Order: sequence, then structure tokens, then C-alpha cells
Amino acid sequence: MYDISKRRHALALVAQGHSLNSVSKQTGISRAAIRAWQTRIEPLPRLLGNANPCPRCLPDTGVPDDAAAYAYLLGLYLGDGCISAHPRGVGHYLRIACADAWPGLIEACRNAIKAVRPKSGVYDLQRQGYVSVTSYDRHWPCLFPQHGPGKKHHRLIALEPWQQVIVEAHPWELLRGLIHSDGCRITNWTEKVVGGERKRYEYTRYFFTNTSADIVNLFTGVLDRVGLQWRSARRGGGVQNVSIARKASVALMDQHIGPKY
Repeated sequence: MYDISKRRHALALVAQGHSLNSVSKQTGISRAAIRAWQTRIEPLPRLLGNANPCPRCLPDTGVPDDAAAYAYLLGLYLGDGCISAHPRGVGHYLRIACADAWPGLIEACRNAIKAVRPKSGVYDLQRQGYVSVTSYDRHWPCLFPQHGPGKKHHRLIALEPWQQVIVEAHPWELLRGLIHSDGCRITNWTEKVVGGERKRYEYTRYFFTNTSADIVNLFTGVLDRVGLQWRSARRGGGVQNVSIARKASVALMDQHIGPKY
């Protein structure tokens, strides 16, 4: 078995533009192994069910120890995440797509996964323009029961009672995850004529955009719970935009969420 440094070295050569054949000849590693590492760089864990029990599967059913991290990760999953079964194993991959432009978001995503499943590995798969932060674990579907076939906006997305309890306790963490995945903080501007002189005014606003009515309703429901004012507008293709632009509401968003970085 090749150690992680050799695997990363081989993938770095591929990323530099070398073919699988040339990297194989240079390193002595088979092309099949290098190709497999492009999907998953870490060795598959063994006996995950016994060594890494899930709080949802214990006799006394529980929730993740770090509920705040879970609420944040739930927001990321609902926005830019997916779960897929390993074709030859009992485990599942959790993948969260994070844009290269926000390295702080990538790190926050990794940290949240580690906090929710401390014994499961987390690794990055570089794609064009984004990183797929990935973790292999047999219990991801237990922790994210919203998982299912097809796209999220084509199926029902509803929180389980135990998830609802976590969201009510940590609403800002869920909002942060949703904004970090499918939202943004921008500066708009407008011009007004004051005393015969045209002046430019700038103001900050937050946007959240999603195609799933269920996810949008979850987002706006939490906004109402924390006392934020918002407006919603539909765009083409079923896409819905939620805007938070009132000064007091933006100030609260800045206090608890802030811009991506």
C-alpha cells in the first residue's frame, strides 16, 4: 500500500499536465491506482460500523456531539452537497463543492466534517474551479436523511424532528452554511439627486438562491425565527432569490455570518 505522500506526489504530477502513462513510468505506480486516487486519495476505512458508531444508530438514539458544527454542515449539504454510495462497499461519500475563490470556506467545511465525524477521513478532490471536500463513512445517510435519488429540487426536503431541534438551537449556524453554499454578500449602489447634485450611495445586501422550494422555505423560516426581514423573487427555471437588504437585518447577518473568505 502506498502512503499518502506518494499518492499526493503522483496526483500533483497529473495536475501539472503529465499523462497517467508517464506518471506511472516515473513513479512505478500503476495507472489504475493513480486513476482511482483521482476519485479518492485515502485508503478505504475498514470496519467503519464497529469502529465509528453513528449516534443515530445507537440503542439510545442521539445526535452529533457538536450540534453547532452539524447545523453548519447541514446548510452546506443542502446547498452544495451530495451523498453517493461506494460501488463496492457499504459506506457512502459525502461531497461538498466549495469554490476555489473561498479557501476559508473550504477549511470551514473540512473542520465541520471532522467535528461531526471525528474518526472519518476528510480529503479534497480538486476540480475545475472548485474543490470537492469529501468524506467516506457508512453513516452519512443516517445523519442526512434528506439524501435520496435525483436532484434535491425534485424530491421532498424536510427536516427530521431531531434535526429541527438542532436547527432551533443553532439557527445562525444553519444560515451560515446555506449562505456559504448558495448565498452571497454583495455591495449594491444607487444614485440620487440631492440638492441638485447627483450622489452615489452604496449598501450591503445578502442573497440566497435555490431551486428547491423546500430548502428556500427552510431558509426563510429560520430568517423569521431570528427576526430578519427579507424579500423573495422568482427567476426563470423555478429559481428563487431571497434578499436581505434592510439595514438592521444586514447588520445582524454581518454579526453572525459576514462575507465569504
